[in-house]
Amino acid sequence: MRLVITGGLGFIGSNLVRHFLKEHPTYEIINLDAETYAGHQENLEDVASNPNYKFVKGHIEDTVLVNEIVSGKKFGKIDGIINLAAESHVDRSIMDPQVFVKSNVLGTQVLLEAAFKHGLKEGTKLGVDAEFSIRYLQVSTDEVYGSLGATGYFTEETPLAPNSPYSSSKAGGDLLCRAYFHTFGMPVMTTRCSNNYGPYQHPEKLIPLFINNLMNDKQVPVYGDGANIRDWLHVKDHCIAIDTVFHKGQPGEVYNVGGNNEYTNMEITKILLKATGKGEEMIRYVEDRLGHDRRYAIDSSKMKKELDWAPSYTFEQGIAETIEWYKNNQEWLKQVMDKVEDTVPVTPVAAPQAATAK
Repeated sequence: MRLVITGGLGFIGSNLVRHFLKEHPTYEIINLDAETYAGHQENLEDVASNPNYKFVKGHIEDTVLVNEIVSGKKFGKIDGIINLAAESHVDRSIMDPQVFVKSNVLGTQVLLEAAFKHGLKEGTKLGVDAEFSIRYLQVSTDEVYGSLGATGYFTEETPLAPNSPYSSSKAGGDLLCRAYFHTFGMPVMTTRCSNNYGPYQHPEKLIPLFINNLMNDKQVPVYGDGANIRDWLHVKDHCIAIDTVFHKGQPGEVYNVGGNNEYTNMEITKILLKATGKGEEMIRYVEDRLGHDRRYAIDSSKMKKELDWAPSYTFEQGIAETIEWYKNNQEWLKQVMDKVEDTVPVTPVAAPQAATAK
């Protein structure tokens, strides 16, 4: 089998490439990645020489390049596409929404159209009985559902209600996937995951940012009152879920993937403070993010019931391993941070003193 994994130099993408090469050693993996500030060759140095791994630098919205790959002209017949290529940082989407629409909406459409054009079997009729040779999996986010109150969970039937330019662009890509299934009968599936954590995560995200800051005796910026709640999923559990859905999922279906680990941002902060031996004087309260969703929580019972998947990591185990990984990979952190310095800064602006009382 020959798969295209887009965004394979990023956090989840690099872990997924490594997972597939290990768990499916006969598969050939083609990694299409634009190699932006969030994607690094360093993330896959350990598999770069694997004969079943191919890297192509480019954007998913590049119609010519995508069609060259998906048509089979460049590497041979393609059996599947797993799309993880996306602009994903909410703060950056507030600063420059157009970049997110280009990648997350237009890029998704270019991939879907290529899979439709080159995957449709000759002589088949479009619709529910259509036959395609290319399976397509869209990796999305629970943020497309919007914000939860104090109770309840996101299910696959929860209406889409995105609140940021990032989540709106991801929702747009999800709806295109739905349209290509219902209109053309393409074997398209979508996963929506909760917050990921683990090795190789870009250090502008909460957990690696805080670990890096604390290891360097810098304060950590906590938005607002720190009471925003997220469900945390270890990236390795997520990779197993993606693998499972790609091989066993039903076309047209959406699958929620959660870690069953709800914590407030303040609880995460205190866990990291304790693990690094720091006190609460290292907390710097900053003004809350515009349109900041209060709570996300995933109901992943469909994954468990239909595909026999469940997360294996407890948060205590996963966060301990993650902290150790960042402690032991200081050179990787330095290389990535050097690239961040060449991009638009996304560190929150300090809030007035009164913010501590929120």
